[in-house]
Amino acid sequence: MNKLLIAVTLGIFLSITSCQHLDDIKPVNIILDDQIFKSEAGITTYFATMYRKLPIEDFQYRPDGRNDGVGDVAFNLHHEWEHFYHSGAACGEMVGPYGGMDIGGGFGYWPYTDIRNINYFIQTMPKYASGYTQDQVNQFLGEAYFCRAYTYFALAKRYGGVPIVTRVLTYPQQTIEELQVPRNTEAETWDFIGNDLDSAYALLPEANAPERANKYAAMALKSRAMVYAGSIAKYGSVNYVDGDARANGFVGIDAGKANAYYQKAIDAAKTLEGHYSLYRKSADKVKNYTDVFLDATSPENILVRGFYAGDPERCHSWDATYSPNSGLNYMTSEGLSRSYPTLEFVERTDSLNGITNPDGTPKRFDNIGDPFQNLEPRLRGTVYFPGDMLRGKLFDQQEGTYPSFSGTAADEVAKPVASRTYLRSGNHNTLNNGRLVNGYAGMYPPAFGSDDNTRTGFYVRKYIDYNKNIADVKLFSSTTPWIELRYAEVLLNRAEADIETGQVNDALTCLNDIRDRAGASAFSLSDMTAQTVQNERCKELAFEHHYWWDIRRWRIADVLLNNAHFKGIMPYYVANENKYIFLKETELFDRNYNFEKKYYYEPIPGGELAKNPNLYPNNPGY
Repeated sequence: MNKLLIAVTLGIFLSITSCQHLDDIKPVNIILDDQIFKSEAGITTYFATMYRKLPIEDFQYRPDGRNDGVGDVAFNLHHEWEHFYHSGAACGEMVGPYGGMDIGGGFGYWPYTDIRNINYFIQTMPKYASGYTQDQVNQFLGEAYFCRAYTYFALAKRYGGVPIVTRVLTYPQQTIEELQVPRNTEAETWDFIGNDLDSAYALLPEANAPERANKYAAMALKSRAMVYAGSIAKYGSVNYVDGDARANGFVGIDAGKANAYYQKAIDAAKTLEGHYSLYRKSADKVKNYTDVFLDATSPENILVRGFYAGDPERCHSWDATYSPNSGLNYMTSEGLSRSYPTLEFVERTDSLNGITNPDGTPKRFDNIGDPFQNLEPRLRGTVYFPGDMLRGKLFDQQEGTYPSFSGTAADEVAKPVASRTYLRSGNHNTLNNGRLVNGYAGMYPPAFGSDDNTRTGFYVRKYIDYNKNIADVKLFSSTTPWIELRYAEVLLNRAEADIETGQVNDALTCLNDIRDRAGASAFSLSDMTAQTVQNERCKELAFEHHYWWDIRRWRIADVLLNNAHFKGIMPYYVANENKYIFLKETELFDRNYNFEKKYYYEPIPGGELAKNPNLYPNNPGY
């Protein structure tokens, strides 16, 4: 085939050159400015690429990406089935196959080609302004500023200070020395992001297509970026690794600047008041929170990334890779699950201490779902618990069957596995006296070589489309949009900045709005602490790629992930009693998690350092 293509191409080339000089031929593989900027269709196409390249951490994102030869190392565009490589699995929000992330090696995200394309648009668009109304020109430029700010945000949260490039660099018109732009400080980088978003806000319209920025998307992102900068200034001045990059301000921000950043976050968040609200369509709080992530008409959605069937197809596999398929056509018709919420995450919201009697013996339950019925509705809408139903199938995730059980939960968990008397199987069809030993959504220990089913007793519910039939749940078949910016996060950004600056009454209002929608009890002023809002954020934004970055910017990752082992809740059937018991145990693969302080920043990619010595010094510890 290749030889045929080469022959055809060469034949065309020779026939052309026989009657024309090469200088007369316009290259067919280069799109000219006129083709882009002279029509709205051309500009729309340009923006389609720009938004497509926007570093949104959506269903397809995995922290280290996958070097598939197209360059977007951290933002994988061609391995959409690998959703279980979730950053939450690297920090204990969930567990999965991604426990051994090579943070110290860095992930190599360095999108200056994308930044160049955005700068090219900003630089060139004014030359064609006469062909459009002023409102159109403003919108186009506003979106470009938004995209540039978003791209720099992805850089700053990884590296701290990076080179700020606002013009198109060309070679050989500029010298190598001019192209080797030095790093800016971290404070300058965050200020630049804030300024670009202010420019976007000033230029953008009130409304735009759901997948394109409007002026409130700019302020929502600014509230996120400024609360990042504020927390890095405050907490990064306490817990850090020294080095030349820090001494030069390339990483770290003076603590004295924290309050100013926090106030900018508050001011930005307040611009959305009256324009967006939390989703409250259903009186059933569990259903309501579940539908927040499925209803495209939600008043909470500020910016989404769409997925589509048809041609061109752009689907994801979240439904197929987060639901159990322990037997063909169990809850999906393809795919397998690999990432599971931890007990530590679940107990941020509700303690599961009701599974044990005061004397330490496990309580007995008639049904596998009994212990979970009265948990906070938001938690029920975030996680599938034993006893829940999906697509007509039961979550029956037993870890095994005890012929009989006596003693306390603590004593049983402390025993070596080999000395415990429960039955278990690596086959979900294995029966004991006519009952399944493990359950179809059940749990298989490492001895059976598979973590295709839950390792913790829980499954992710957020973003799972319960309306799909089993036959339709396949790899590359989901079209649920990813909500990148939603109003609940804006309220949390505002509440966090409020608490850090002593504006507790406003923080209380924001958090109680969220908790009322969640079906949780209201807070009082005495609850208003930094830890309260941090915990609320972890609950509300679970599995949305926030937790990893949050524990970094709060500078608590090295404490939380200090040889950490996470737990699950293991349901067992007790055969001679016809009852269920539940034990809190280390998740089945017992992986340990560690985080060194130097990981608060990733290293500048080695290849970039080799090309540009002005990027030195590298970040501390590298």
